[in-house]
Amino acid sequence: MKDETLARLERMIRDRLAEIEAEEAATAETRRPVELDQQSVGRLSRMDAMQAQEMASAQSRRRSAERRRLAAALARIAEGEFGYCQGCGEPIAPRRLELDPGHALCVDCAGGRGNG
Repeated sequence: MKDETLARLERMIRDRLAEIEAEEAATAETRRPVELDQQSVGRLSRMDAMQAQEMASAQSRRRSAERRRLAAALARIAEGEFGYCQGCGEPIAPRRLELDPGHALCVDCAGGRGNG
């Protein structure tokens, strides 16, 4: 992989990690447990708040998984292993990495058809 391509993908990863951190900070209040005090909030409003809290928590779990994948990609860059399939060792298609630089497997291995 060309150095400028690798540098661009590393910037993409770092930018996305910064976005994830900002999204987590922005939604922290929404993920807090819902108060069960019926004097301050009605039953339906509380149910809506609980649903919003669960959706925000699910989004946070997805961001956390993405954060782990991207951190692993940065580690592969540092080790000189980025862009190679963790299953079969063959190069991952550059377009696949452009779409999501967190991919650790080539298309064949991700689909269960590879050697890994």
